[in-house]
Amino acid sequence: MKAIDLFSGIGGNSWGARAAGVEIVAGFDKWELAGQVYRDNFPEAKFFPVDLASLSRQRIREIKDEIGDIDLILASPECTSHSVARGARAREKASLRLSWNVWRFAEVFQPRWLVIENVVAMTKWDYYQDFLQILRGTHPRRRASISLRYHCREQFLTASDFNVPQKRRRLYIVCDREQEPPEIHPLCASPPPALQAVDLNGHYRYSPLVTPKRAKSTLARAERAFQVLGKESPFLLVYYGSDGSGGWQRLEAPLRTITTLDRFALVKPDGNGGHMMRMLQPPELQTAMGFPPEFRLEHGNRRQKIHLLGNAVCPPVMTAIIRALTSAGEQESGKRTR
Repeated sequence: MKAIDLFSGIGGNSWGARAAGVEIVAGFDKWELAGQVYRDNFPEAKFFPVDLASLSRQRIREIKDEIGDIDLILASPECTSHSVARGARAREKASLRLSWNVWRFAEVFQPRWLVIENVVAMTKWDYYQDFLQILRGTHPRRRASISLRYHCREQFLTASDFNVPQKRRRLYIVCDREQEPPEIHPLCASPPPALQAVDLNGHYRYSPLVTPKRAKSTLARAERAFQVLGKESPFLLVYYGSDGSGGWQRLEAPLRTITTLDRFALVKPDGNGGHMMRMLQPPELQTAMGFPPEFRLEHGNRRQKIHLLGNAVCPPVMTAIIRALTSAGEQESGKRTR
């Protein structure tokens, strides 16, 4: 199976698909820093540093002639304007329309499979149903899309159900031209804890929890954790959200969703009756995203690496999806040869 990765970022989709036996032919992303990381990890693939929205249909055909036929398109269109994390900022129409590039490439490449990942809020997009109808070839005003005719399954998958120590929930639209895509089932009954990613004994730099410059809101978060856990257990402060968690979480639970910003701090006893804290570091967040240690994240400063990771896709989820697709395809082929 050969694949291209649209809006590839650092290559979470590609890494997961390759682990399931897929040959990654090409990645596409306009962010040069992400492209540098992608090239390091997928030297066998061609990388196109382009804004997909700027490509003409003719240019997409030329790319197809250059890289050849493929079986699968992976795509994670920019989610900023779909995500609730944007807060009160206005939605950017240009950002929302990036999803259209998935079916533009599908019309030219005609692969058997598509796997599209995005935030759950994408389903609230005004044109979400139009997007699905185009993929299914049933849109009443876009008759050209009849050449697609994919069977589509929408699923909400949580990364911690696939052995990732992070409770990251995302929408996956799995499309198969030949048959109804299979349902993707969780791989683990007991979600892995954040403790699998957090290095409690690493040689990272800490600072005292209580200092004259420490924000009162940070101390309030810590105090709420102390009231529940006591003062001998380490825990994480979480600097976003209003879900009633009190701004902290246990290490025994999967990490909450990693964002593109610095949002998690480890607090632990300092051995002298007080506490010390530090922000989680890129290697820890890399593990919490499901990337293995051999994944190379060598470009950018700390802040940029966090942004790259928060913008990525958890590879083990994609591995499970591809294995389910190939298994279903083999079963169907077996039926036909009997």
